[in-house]
Amino acid sequence: MAPRIAITGAPGSGKSQACRKIIERLKFSVGGMLSSDIRSQGVRTGFSIEDIATGKKGTLASTGGMGPGVGKYRVDIADLENIGVEAIRNGFDKDVILVDEVGPMELASPKFAGAVEAALRLEKPVIVVLHLTSRHALAMRIRKEFDIFTLTAGNRELIVNNIVRIIEDFYADQARG
Repeated sequence: MAPRIAITGAPGSGKSQACRKIIERLKFSVGGMLSSDIRSQGVRTGFSIEDIATGKKGTLASTGGMGPGVGKYRVDIADLENIGVEAIRNGFDKDVILVDEVGPMELASPKFAGAVEAALRLEKPVIVVLHLTSRHALAMRIRKEFDIFTLTAGNRELIVNNIVRIIEDFYADQARG
């Protein structure tokens, strides 16, 4: 069975940074969605999303948006579905699918949850960043079915190396038949 890996940790622990390092180090094609902070004068005002394969970017959520509220942020459903969901679907033909993140903002879109569910039906490695406390049904499924790595500033490099090794070992086993 293809690896199912979830990265979780406290806000600011470097989960997205770890995803970027994993992508850099893998010798395989990676598709899916990355998230980043949007900052203004040093203060986080939202989150951007990016299609790993195409580089197309949009807004996941911001303090000044108009969509569904999650904490102080408003989710941009149009960008989430037009960029984020499409990024996951674009990843279906890559060696590895990475989704940063599966959490309350992203799960405000049933289309997002559906795209992640479709990715899980594929026989290829899937790496997700999992919101630390989400109790959504999809988050609970991931907690049950995935190998979970809890990231801290002190173990980030070790976890990145372990995840890269897991993916490389999977494809080496595939090549051996």
